[in-house]
Amino acid sequence: MVFFLDYIQHKRDCKFKQDERAQRLRGLTNYRGPFTPQDREIIDKPIEELVQDVQKGAIDPVDLLHTYGKVAIKAHEKTNCLTEIMIPEAESWIRDGSINLKGPLAGIPVSLKDTINVGGFDSTVGYSSFVGNKQPQDGGTVRLLKDAGAVPYVKTNMPITLLSFESTNDVWGRCTNPHNSKYSPGGSTGGEAALLALGGRIGIGSDVAGSVRAPAHFSGIYSLRCSTGRWPKAGFATSMPGQEGVPSVYSPMTRTLNDLTYFTSAIIGMQPWKYDHSVHPIPWRSDIEKEYASKSKLRVGVMRTDGVVDPSPACVRALEKTEAALKAAGHEIVEIDPPSPYEALRLAALLLNADGCQMFKSFFRFGEWNDPGADQMEFLMRLPRPLKYLYYLWVKYVRRDDVWAGLVKDWHAKTAFEQWKLVAQREAYRARWFEWWNSVDVDFLLTPPNATPAVPHDGMKEAVSSCGYTFLFNLIDYTCGIVPVTHVDKDLDKLPATFNIKKLNGVAQGAYKLYDAEAMHGLPVAVQIVGRRLEEEKVLAIMKRVEDALGDDKYELLDID
Repeated sequence: MVFFLDYIQHKRDCKFKQDERAQRLRGLTNYRGPFTPQDREIIDKPIEELVQDVQKGAIDPVDLLHTYGKVAIKAHEKTNCLTEIMIPEAESWIRDGSINLKGPLAGIPVSLKDTINVGGFDSTVGYSSFVGNKQPQDGGTVRLLKDAGAVPYVKTNMPITLLSFESTNDVWGRCTNPHNSKYSPGGSTGGEAALLALGGRIGIGSDVAGSVRAPAHFSGIYSLRCSTGRWPKAGFATSMPGQEGVPSVYSPMTRTLNDLTYFTSAIIGMQPWKYDHSVHPIPWRSDIEKEYASKSKLRVGVMRTDGVVDPSPACVRALEKTEAALKAAGHEIVEIDPPSPYEALRLAALLLNADGCQMFKSFFRFGEWNDPGADQMEFLMRLPRPLKYLYYLWVKYVRRDDVWAGLVKDWHAKTAFEQWKLVAQREAYRARWFEWWNSVDVDFLLTPPNATPAVPHDGMKEAVSSCGYTFLFNLIDYTCGIVPVTHVDKDLDKLPATFNIKKLNGVAQGAYKLYDAEAMHGLPVAVQIVGRRLEEEKVLAIMKRVEDALGDDKYELLDID
């Protein structure tokens, strides 16, 4: 009886939030209709010019809100990307002086992942048990944004648990890819990516295994994964409070690279350490940005595979296209052999789920839908240890799959003693990367962001462990940026006739079960630019060098309806 009542409450809370959202959207009659010439001028104008126009009084910030409110509604109708609708309140914040219109982001609407606390609004994280958890005041990050002049106006969709490259939950429903509705926009910051691809301006997401990078790659936008302590994270809800084995970071996401650089420098220029105790007091270092913007010859370390899942033809083509452009621009290509990425995948997975998946599962109500990938992880955790060991032996000695066997073998909840040993292994692994990078002396790494483009809906059941290209750099805490490069081509990106999925390890099989160049035709494909810890200025400068090298052949943004 208790379970039944829990399920009834779950359904009621989901309906309440969806009805509330629908009612708020219906009330925005002034935000509907086709884009006007002024709307298109605003959308196309560089962010710094918009800021100057607001500060000079040449444009009313409410007009900016009207344009981006219209963008958000159109994007939501196409992809179901929005959760909390804050547009009426945003108008009030502009008019009552809550927004500092002299700040470096004066009047610029900013979208936020649903997890970020805005006073008076829920941060459900996709759990019905979190409905009604609204905080009375803004969190530190939102206070900083308003002091910088930014206008929070919507929150965006994500997966329940936050442990997925999809963005679906019972509370808000399924978010779809803006290029192809049969595919995911990415996760866990998928709603942000969908909105930005369809004309949004700037947004903030979180990343513990690739959650601002996979969405940028899947949806065709730009993102920066900051190192811990560089970007504020004060005032948020999460599915895994207390998880510090692989710390989550909050980071910027934008539609254009220019906006990404401007947004990042503006936030760091606001001295975020005065809003969040976890932020290092490191000011924006223009000298480093200028150094890498002008360095005549860069040493580019190309990581062609993580040794677990070789990149698909589409991702290889994007990588090689970028490599060729950099080489043509006079930069040096360096073949590299870094410390084992597979070791990082195994270690990071164990650290992230050292609690045996208990924390994220504790917030579920009876009958609540779970992401297929997270469900797979939790199922293996619950499997009795003797049965799991038999499964491990079968995978290792019968299937002869050392990769999948190594991931399964120790997949159980850890004691404090075991957790400490994992942290010690993490620190030793980080030290090996530090010494390796010193020895090869490259300026940055060029890698795929993922083995494949976007996954189809519910595809994480198969691809849950195929996240090594991003997860690696969470473990070692390196700064990474995503630059979209091209789109899947059904003719150029087909698998070769000799391809045999049965010869792949279990992780790679899961990824390649989903790869279909014809079905994926037109989906974005990106590359990942990797620097070392706390090298945000450097990575952003190099992202610009990469895009400049691509020249007229750079990525074409999705047209705005």
